[in-house]
Amino acid sequence: MTHAHDELQAVKPTREEQEPANELVTEICDRIYRMQLPVSMPGLGHVNCYALEDDEGFSLVDPGLPSEESWAALKSRLNQLGADIKDVHTAVVTHSHPDHYGGVHRLQADHELKVLTHTDFSSAYAPPDPTEYFEDPDISALDLADDEDIEKFRNHMRRKNPWGTDREPPSSEQIRAWGATGFGINSKIFRPPEANWMVDDLQEVTLGKRSWLAVHTPGHTHDHLCLYDPVDGIFLSGDHVLPTITPHIGGITTLDDPLATFFESLKRMHEFSDVSQVLPAHGHPFTDLSGRADSIIEHHIDRLDLIREAGDELGSASVEIFMRRLFKERSWGDMAASETYAHLLHLRFLGEFSEQENEGIKIYTSK
Repeated sequence: MTHAHDELQAVKPTREEQEPANELVTEICDRIYRMQLPVSMPGLGHVNCYALEDDEGFSLVDPGLPSEESWAALKSRLNQLGADIKDVHTAVVTHSHPDHYGGVHRLQADHELKVLTHTDFSSAYAPPDPTEYFEDPDISALDLADDEDIEKFRNHMRRKNPWGTDREPPSSEQIRAWGATGFGINSKIFRPPEANWMVDDLQEVTLGKRSWLAVHTPGHTHDHLCLYDPVDGIFLSGDHVLPTITPHIGGITTLDDPLATFFESLKRMHEFSDVSQVLPAHGHPFTDLSGRADSIIEHHIDRLDLIREAGDELGSASVEIFMRRLFKERSWGDMAASETYAHLLHLRFLGEFSEQENEGIKIYTSK
């Protein structure tokens, strides 16, 4: 969903991923168009929706949020291509975050749609049993039309984080901005759409008159999917590899050691040496896939070293105490704590930290 900024730099530079959505549609290469859709989320200004054209119409990769702003932008961008919503026959969802799948709900409401995801696609918000969470009758009945209904929804989202603290749900303003109101979608902003075309790693798929290889890249989420066209060297990287920010790696996941899994997925980018153009979900296209993946790994290795140093000084501490050493105060919160927890989990799996509980709060101790 959101992404951690590189807090190790003394000066916070402007990030490509934070730039507001540009209305201009650009043809990246033959029959592949980049359409930037607005995103009202911290740290992000747009999501890149890629339109892959064939004789029947278009496949859209990551069609944004279901908000009125994003929906209007999508229709406007398609109009620039001489098309409309009914010309979209397929939606590709790279992973289970609402700025990537939310627009699918609106497309499905308009007409029949193929929805392509990885086989592991499922909610990133309520593992390990999102079905029970989203099928709660009180939630499915909400129309999110007023503050009282939204507050009911927020209360339902409150639960314990894996490290023991209470999870704070998004604010009412955030929920409204993300598009959880209007046209009867209820709580679908947090409910992934039903996929009817699911692929496994290295499975071949045809989209936009091109043959793509599905590449499963778990880490940012458990179900993250990239697509690679080996003929022209085009790599749709989703949020796996971004040009100027490091994708969020969180500890609220079904993965045992999410950071180790992320490392392996990033190292795998060296297998795609023929990539000539990387098309990320946020920010501008770039060329050096493996080099950027290596720099993201180095970022997290530096973070692990910071936690080791803090552990030597603190001895034993909670996730939130470590978080305050790892992130600047402006970033403190559940997202930063989740990323800190993922790093502490990794160090525990390496045998460098031990884990205990004190009144339900996990405490980590440097060995």
